[in-house]
Amino acid sequence: MKHAFCRCPRPVIRESASIPALLRGALLLILIATAAVMAGCASKQVPPMPPATPAPDMPIQKPYQVDGIYYHPLPHADAFVETGTASWYGSDFHGKKTSNSEIYDMHAMTAAHKTLPFGTMVEVHNLENDRKIIVRINDRGPFVRSRIIDLSHEGAKRIDMIRNGTAKVRITAIGTDDVYFAASGGHVDHGIYYTGDFTIQAGAFADRLNAERMKEQLAKHIPEIDIVPFDKDGLTLFRVRAGRFHSLNQARSHEQQLNRIGFADVFIVSRDM
Repeated sequence: MKHAFCRCPRPVIRESASIPALLRGALLLILIATAAVMAGCASKQVPPMPPATPAPDMPIQKPYQVDGIYYHPLPHADAFVETGTASWYGSDFHGKKTSNSEIYDMHAMTAAHKTLPFGTMVEVHNLENDRKIIVRINDRGPFVRSRIIDLSHEGAKRIDMIRNGTAKVRITAIGTDDVYFAASGGHVDHGIYYTGDFTIQAGAFADRLNAERMKEQLAKHIPEIDIVPFDKDGLTLFRVRAGRFHSLNQARSHEQQLNRIGFADVFIVSRDM
């Protein structure tokens, strides 16, 4: 009986000669529709997930070249640990721009690394004397094959490596600067880690009254609004600038906040411009 059941579809169709023509047509349409639905279900596939892409406010830094060698910055520093030689740099670079456009301050707790993302907070453990510090990556280097990190003068001093110039260290990434400082609950001095000087420019106006209007609008959303006059081709313009930030991440966060509430044309600049 089981074998006969498997072969029953064809006999049913042949024996339908006694069914009225209209009913036969309806049955045929149902069979065709059912077959089409089953075929569609069999061939339907779940589309693959699109590849993950970085958030627009966390851009991946581009590869760069120094002395013929290409370096590829990491997209993140999760679980990053490295052991090698640390060095330090001081007064020759003090006051000059770092690779992320901040200002190098030899008295701040910062460091240079070839590939760690800017803003990574790193614990540096001097394996020769067991001293430890935390520094923030805001520069590139050292471009000496055997060295893995270049500390600021202050950082090197705190783990007692000024005199020798180098030390064997282990560096461990402990997170990004924004997460680190948020977790600290305000108990960490931002000033010893951030060395940039950024602001947000909202516009430049020939009429100071228009600049004052823009300042009034911005003051509802962000503190420290300045109107900065400057001369261009014999014409005095009035720049409206909002806020003062020691890191590009801080400035970018406020820039995006202003974008969301309707200030679409604001942009970040260095305060010395």
